[in-house]
Amino acid sequence: MTILTRLEQWKEIGLISPEQHAQLAGLSRGEPFSVFLELNILLYAGVLAFVGGLGWTVTTWSQQLGDVLVLAILSALLAACFWYCFSRAPRWSPAETPAPNLIFDYVLYLGSLTWSVALAYVENRFHLLSGQWDLYLLGTAGFYFFLAYRFDNRFVLSLALSSLAGWFGLTISHWPSHQDASYRRYALLYSLIAGIAGVLLKRRGVKPHFFDTYLNIAANVFFWAVLSGVFNRQGYGIWFLLLVTAGGASLAWGLRRRQFAFVAYAAVYGYVGVSSVLIRDLSGETAVLSYFVITGIAMLVLLVQIARRFGRAA
Repeated sequence: MTILTRLEQWKEIGLISPEQHAQLAGLSRGEPFSVFLELNILLYAGVLAFVGGLGWTVTTWSQQLGDVLVLAILSALLAACFWYCFSRAPRWSPAETPAPNLIFDYVLYLGSLTWSVALAYVENRFHLLSGQWDLYLLGTAGFYFFLAYRFDNRFVLSLALSSLAGWFGLTISHWPSHQDASYRRYALLYSLIAGIAGVLLKRRGVKPHFFDTYLNIAANVFFWAVLSGVFNRQGYGIWFLLLVTAGGASLAWGLRRRQFAFVAYAAVYGYVGVSSVLIRDLSGETAVLSYFVITGIAMLVLLVQIARRFGRAA
């Protein structure tokens, strides 16, 4: 039995969708296929790695290179990136606007990340704002929002939302402090503002395709905040109830909108929260390990099955 015959049988019994059958059949016949998504991810990762190396170089060799040379290099890179973007970009439109060429988005992303490196260097060397990083974060968030909407780039929008989250106090250093009630309040407030902003901008027709980015980030921050309350030893009941409610809402939204990410949020965050409550009364490493092995495999199988159903319905 040939591969094409098996693929035809799998399509007839519903194991794969017609689109999946066409793609797999083309691969088996040696037909060319697109690797645009993979290359896109690698190129963005390459830009991120380059800026990481740039930041390391500036931090390590700033004394030897001198402030003038470092600032000259960073300024030249920023000027080149933003000159290219502003000179090549089409006129602004509230609707989705494609990039004018293949490298445009990567140049914009490079310039945005370099901006952060330059700000960090200036503050560390000259202390212009006396270490008030909140002001830098707020200003950077506003600048990234401008770039994201001017050039229609969701990656830069994610940087803007992350910077705004930092201004709200959502830093990694706060995460281990599960007793920090103010952290949870700021997190819930941030997720509420981000979600409402996404809804309002979508209804006004201003880059409505950005709504998914707003919703994904708001949902993750909300779940993180609720989980930090569930992890408490005392008074976790209300947070657990809120986690179950949010998980149900995320599941319903994902199934209704055919968005697997929200189904995964409900499953993963719900599993972590429920597990944290159940294993509190377990004694012995064997019992805890057995619980995670059995339930982890069950959760993985469930997510795979749901993903396959989403694939067939696509």
